[in-house]
Amino acid sequence: MSQARLIDGTALARRIVEDTAKQAADLTERTGTAPCLATVLVGADPASVTYVRMKQNRSRKAGIESRHVELPATTTTAELVATLTALSADPTVHGILLQHPMGEHIDERAAFEAIAPEKDVDGVTFASFAAMSFGLPGFVSCTPGGIMRLLDEYDVDPSGKRAVVVGRSAILGKPAGMLLLARDATVTYCHSRTRDLSAAVREADIVVAAVGRPRLIRGEDIKPGAVVLDAGYNAGNVGDVDFDSAAERASLITPVPGGVGPMTIATLLEQTVTAAARQLGA
Repeated sequence: MSQARLIDGTALARRIVEDTAKQAADLTERTGTAPCLATVLVGADPASVTYVRMKQNRSRKAGIESRHVELPATTTTAELVATLTALSADPTVHGILLQHPMGEHIDERAAFEAIAPEKDVDGVTFASFAAMSFGLPGFVSCTPGGIMRLLDEYDVDPSGKRAVVVGRSAILGKPAGMLLLARDATVTYCHSRTRDLSAAVREADIVVAAVGRPRLIRGEDIKPGAVVLDAGYNAGNVGDVDFDSAAERASLITPVPGGVGPMTIATLLEQTVTAAARQLGA
């Protein structure tokens, strides 16, 4: 069997960011105001610090101002909610990104809901999930949104296909399934309590791996000709799919890194500029 074709997320993300930079420059020239993304970090988790710094650098390169709010690890839910509420009310801030994880003592959902829907460029609020579920205007969760863009880029039409999403997190697995459902796929969610995961995955025309367990999905689980999108990222640059064996059976597959990951940031930046344009009436 021939080797799967690689889905190049890096190349598509680069084009999206280049287009976003042009839109940001045009918006800034027309309104005199540059789009602004506020990032909020609780504590100093090394991976989160690195990720936020990367987002800030990408923002600046795309002509988006970056405002960073760093809070101590001891920050309470009430204090975090107050910070996010203030940013939501600040007219100079157009998008808000709350980096997670944020500590077990924080009520994550309460924090997310303090973000105004029109500034929820990471797609984490109830309002954004409802918009994704009902096909209404709003902001998509960035990684699932990036996955859908990759499918479009490689001419994969989900309509009528069986899609299996492995993972049910509120900002990845669940919205990925809803976006696929909105495009007329038949969606099955799998998770830690799914019986015979391999059997479920073998039925899939489209596999979205988003569970955070290295190499959980093996090549023998992949239906010949399936499209595999690996949104997992584990220690050692390893995804949730055993890439080498899966690539022998899939028709299209994302590498890790270089597949889904770059699309997450590209989608975030694009949605920030869209949010700014709407708020500025431009």
